[in-house]
Amino acid sequence: MAERGSYVLGLDAGNTVIKAVLFDVRGRQLAACGIDGATHKPAPGMVERSVPELWENAKAVIAGCIASAAIDPREIAAVGTAGHGNGLYLLDRDGASLIGVQSLDSRAAALAAELDAAAGARMHAISLQRPWPSQTPVLLAWLKQNRPDLYARAGTLLFAKDVVSWNLTGERASEISDMSGAGLLRLPDAEYDAGLLSLYGLDGAEALLPRLCRPAEIVGSVTRSAAAATGLAAGTPVVAGYFDVIASALGSGAARPGEASIVVGSWSINQVFSTTPVRDERVFMVAACGPGLFVNMENSATSAANLEWYVRTLVEREGHHDDPFGIVNAVLARAGPSRDDPMFHPFLYGGRLGAHQRGGFFGLAGWHGEQHLLRALFEGVMFEHRRHVEVLSQAGVTFKTAALSGGGARSPHWPQIFADGLDVPVTIAEAKETGALGAAIAAAVGAGLYADEAAAAAAMTRPAHTLSPDPAMRRHYNRRYAIWTRLTQAMDPFWRELATDGPRQ
Repeated sequence: MAERGSYVLGLDAGNTVIKAVLFDVRGRQLAACGIDGATHKPAPGMVERSVPELWENAKAVIAGCIASAAIDPREIAAVGTAGHGNGLYLLDRDGASLIGVQSLDSRAAALAAELDAAAGARMHAISLQRPWPSQTPVLLAWLKQNRPDLYARAGTLLFAKDVVSWNLTGERASEISDMSGAGLLRLPDAEYDAGLLSLYGLDGAEALLPRLCRPAEIVGSVTRSAAAATGLAAGTPVVAGYFDVIASALGSGAARPGEASIVVGSWSINQVFSTTPVRDERVFMVAACGPGLFVNMENSATSAANLEWYVRTLVEREGHHDDPFGIVNAVLARAGPSRDDPMFHPFLYGGRLGAHQRGGFFGLAGWHGEQHLLRALFEGVMFEHRRHVEVLSQAGVTFKTAALSGGGARSPHWPQIFADGLDVPVTIAEAKETGALGAAIAAAVGAGLYADEAAAAAAMTRPAHTLSPDPAMRRHYNRRYAIWTRLTQAMDPFWRELATDGPRQ
């Protein structure tokens, strides 16, 4: 039997799926279990989930993971959590769930625009972030204006992962990476700020904010009731955890200043660690990780979600394909890059430069087939990542290599397209569940197994392989990116008109 403290458990709570993954102290995966929860859309623009269901699913995946590993749960040194940022999770004063809003929600788009016009620059001066529709304080301000009855009953504001930790420990706590990623902290201090809340119209909302911790700080221990429900041992330490994109960076091996992480997931995540936060309003957000460590991010919902739409809409067609993503990769392999390939805008869910941006294929000719459409999609997603990277570069944040993670990193084609198109080597991590591993890294630090996250990441992550850019492709992608950029600019007036209500017929 392994010694006590030989394992760490990482929990990753996405917008729908929650996963529990057990690792040994060297970061090797022993077992995993995941469940896909339900999303509710009570009205246009509203994307919600059942908070009690989140806990029910968490209990099931923890129990399933422990059972699959066939270990004594007392051998788990600590539990770490990661979860999607922003959105809005509220408990009442007695701990009952009030509402769970996902980070895909857009009900507060008009309010975000109003707040940005009125105080966006002042907000950025404090939090290094301007308001946007799914941002937690914007959603809370929307609730205050539109559901004052619900707002009056609110007791504690949490994030997705914090809901799980609260049910495990009975402690209402959060940590600096999620709070700063939501624009709720003064940076670089990483502290709550009453003046910042006031700019959102949230005077007095300090009472809703939970105890603020560092990501690897122990917030509590597994209670007897939670132990009975999950199979964990009572008393197991639970650490505060991480904003999931930062957890994914750690799990892919990026943890030190100057190291970069690109996540090819539902969102395009482009992030670089630094010792001081960048102050540039063009940069989407800055999140704090700890003393003297920040993550500068350029993000948008423009990445692999486009491929998922393509697969669900055009490939699965009533679900008659057993391996739709495998089919996509096989089709893409039929054609190499060509000068006259069509182009794709990956804005099916809007873009960083506006919710009015739309997706589309351009430059199609009769000799193009599905393989050319797919190459255009893969390339278009990479181009928007490249645009994000250029924003970071213009703000003074640069990098020489990047750790690539997310579902897109599992493609046999996309990683090389990224290496060539960004013109930097990209490393693919050995771990498949990088978010859960990042949570487990925080747990290992909290349990005292490693001195800090950098040391834990160095010991618990390993590259599977590194792809170098092909010099022969540099000119090709530079030319096509320039055309793609001009096309994006030319389409903007049309997209704006399309998004504007015209006269009723």
